[in-house]
Amino acid sequence: MRVSNHIGGEAVDAIDGRTLDDLAPATGEVLATIPRSSAADVDRAVQAAGDALAGSWGQSSVAERADLCDAIADGIEADLDRFAELESIDTGKPIHTARTIDIPRAVANFRFFAGAARHSQTAMHEMADAINYTLRRPLGVVGLITPWNLPLYLLSWKTAPALAMGNAVVAKPSELTPLTASALATLTAELGAPRGLFNVVHGLGAEAGQPLVAHPDVAAISFTGGTATGRHVAAAASRSFKKLSLELGGKNATIVFDDADLDAAVAGAARAGFTNTGQVCLCGSRVLVHRSIHDAFLERFVQAVAAMPQGDPADPRTRVGAVISAAHRDKVCSYIELGQQEGGTVRLGGGRLDRPGFFVEPTVLSGLAHDSRTATEEIFGPVVTVHPFDDEAEAIAIANETRYGLAASVWTTHLGRAHRVAAALHTGMVWVNCWLKRDLRVPFGGSKESGVGREGGHYSLSFYSEDKNVCIQL
Repeated sequence: MRVSNHIGGEAVDAIDGRTLDDLAPATGEVLATIPRSSAADVDRAVQAAGDALAGSWGQSSVAERADLCDAIADGIEADLDRFAELESIDTGKPIHTARTIDIPRAVANFRFFAGAARHSQTAMHEMADAINYTLRRPLGVVGLITPWNLPLYLLSWKTAPALAMGNAVVAKPSELTPLTASALATLTAELGAPRGLFNVVHGLGAEAGQPLVAHPDVAAISFTGGTATGRHVAAAASRSFKKLSLELGGKNATIVFDDADLDAAVAGAARAGFTNTGQVCLCGSRVLVHRSIHDAFLERFVQAVAAMPQGDPADPRTRVGAVISAAHRDKVCSYIELGQQEGGTVRLGGGRLDRPGFFVEPTVLSGLAHDSRTATEEIFGPVVTVHPFDDEAEAIAIANETRYGLAASVWTTHLGRAHRVAAALHTGMVWVNCWLKRDLRVPFGGSKESGVGREGGHYSLSFYSEDKNVCIQL
């Protein structure tokens, strides 16, 4: 396949003609070529977005914006299988995951924010001799930078509220997973959206992402990705005081108490650890288990993970696919080796799958110190460590000792304990007796090195707009 940038409603190559190869994680073979864009391409896209705002989109009503979001949702849903196939071959994730999670969630994101925009309210404040009312106005051109693990899922999470609030978009998807971003741009153009409303610029972070973050005509940046890259994004955006939302890494704990429903906890921990081959920022890669049930849990957990079929992502039975690249496979395997050097025991997996492509066996490690590197650094792959604890205070202390603070799940039938532990964890999100149960209205984001700001519901509508107070003397 030959993938193009989408700028001003047209499919175009990079201005200097350079390209990059997009590899299929399941085979290691070249899947597509994409533009290797530069600052000149970003500038062209920002100009096109500005032109859209200067035209009819700048005068669009809430109803018109919401209708476009609904139309995009309908278009994705009508072509769900094709979007899912593109996502699966581009990421190496099982087609089952793409069909049942990623693409339906993209549809839900557009529909949700269409409704949220239609039902959004602003304030009015009365004074003795005046009234104040609040206008909500779009920011202008916004830059969206998205990662390779959930390409359309996360791009739609940002694009839908940005459009619903009246902005124009320049998106920079990961160069490793460009296909569904391009498909979304094609769909948006086919629906008759104003030219330049939704632009996609492909390329490397340093060559295309950095110019987008630093561009003087970009009013806001929403970034999802690694913490190290997030630092660079924050530094570049701060120079021009852009609005900034950062959703970064995580090293999330799954905490299982001795009174938990063991069947539910084992199934939940396995799902939390290995969904999308462990390549989700919310994955529970550390499982903390009360010492009295540790051995029984570990035995059943290993059995549950071993029962997850791994292999060809195109096979509907597959539940664990490939990791994204050879470099990432090597990184994940290096942590498995490090874990053994640090004293851990491999209970399951521990190496590469013997087949073409970038596959790592689902791996379970036990016996590691809870403050070891393997247990505290983000691996972002199919590797879970299991650790015992003796009491509630120790579980909280272990869970909080990493530099990340994105999410956690707590498994207990004790209501008071659930509330106490949830309140004490230094994370942006806590699930009790479940994992990744999402209401799109609630705040999504992390603390510490897991991010800045919140998205979701009115938090997203607020981020992609500015409130203006108007005071009328009576």
